[in-house]
Amino acid sequence: MPKTTISVFRAEVGSFPGLSRTHPKLIEKAQKLLKEEKGRLLIDSFVTHCGDDLELIMTHSHGMENKKIHRFAGDLFAACAKIAREMRLYGAVRASMASGSADRGPCVAEMEFEERESDPVLIFMADKTGPGAWNIILYKIFADPFNTTGLVSDPSLHPGFDFEVQDKAAKSRITFRCPEESYRLLAQIGEPSRFGIRRVFCKDGEVAAVTSSRYLDIETGGNDDGDDNLVMIVRAQNGFPSVGEALEPFCTPILAGGGERGFPYGPLMPVGLCDASSTRSDGPARAICFGFQVTGGELIGPADMFDDPAFDRARSRCNELADAIRLQGPFGPRSQPLEVRGNATRPT
Repeated sequence: MPKTTISVFRAEVGSFPGLSRTHPKLIEKAQKLLKEEKGRLLIDSFVTHCGDDLELIMTHSHGMENKKIHRFAGDLFAACAKIAREMRLYGAVRASMASGSADRGPCVAEMEFEERESDPVLIFMADKTGPGAWNIILYKIFADPFNTTGLVSDPSLHPGFDFEVQDKAAKSRITFRCPEESYRLLAQIGEPSRFGIRRVFCKDGEVAAVTSSRYLDIETGGNDDGDDNLVMIVRAQNGFPSVGEALEPFCTPILAGGGERGFPYGPLMPVGLCDASSTRSDGPARAICFGFQVTGGELIGPADMFDDPAFDRARSRCNELADAIRLQGPFGPRSQPLEVRGNATRPT
């Protein structure tokens, strides 16, 4: 049986009003173009958005970094950018038709695997976040027994997981074996502006999770364009943490850089799709999660995993934290260091 590849692309091609949300016409155009390729280039697909980001979820059998798949995604984003320009949506004038993509993207997360008897997959998408925002999430899911009790109670998880971390400054990557090297891992990923988890693997090499952090991607030379508003793919159950364990880190407010004008820290709020549009102070940062069963490459779903009152308290705490941080105005520790926010202080 051929391996299944999941490719998740994200780009900003124009939004309304301001940086708030993706226009329905762009989603409709993306759906139409993806539907035309079902049974040809693609096995299955799904279109969604998180804030002002347009996201494409595709399954196929062509493997990772396939030129046809990536060219198709770029052309699709370009077609949507054309519509956005016609409507004069915010940011549409930045979309680069020459490159077949948007000015701030696209970025992509991809994984290839042999399907298990039952293969639950979670796809996380975030808006108004900075690079490395998934670091603490992935650590909790795959290395923290206080979050993932299966690391203690499930013998199949006892070997632990390996974390591939990328270093923007050194343009290098290193793999940390956990639990043996947990402290060494934490020493790196606690500085998300420089270090980011790119992939997580089982000890036998089976892929468990992958992120889209281009900011820390050696293949792009450490280019930081398009690196905020990341996506992530996580496999669950049967040799991996459970679905509930993968969602649990979002019950605690996590500070992520990249909110209002790109420079303040703010809480990452888990929300359902209906609430995935940024408002006050261009935030708070939003995270959505869609759950699928992958069967023969078909996407069974989605289930809107954060559309659940179990996360109401987390959302309330995020709002309280956002209030406290917002009162700091332009003063630290609310704002990221100048070397991190770069040109974020330019007018938008």
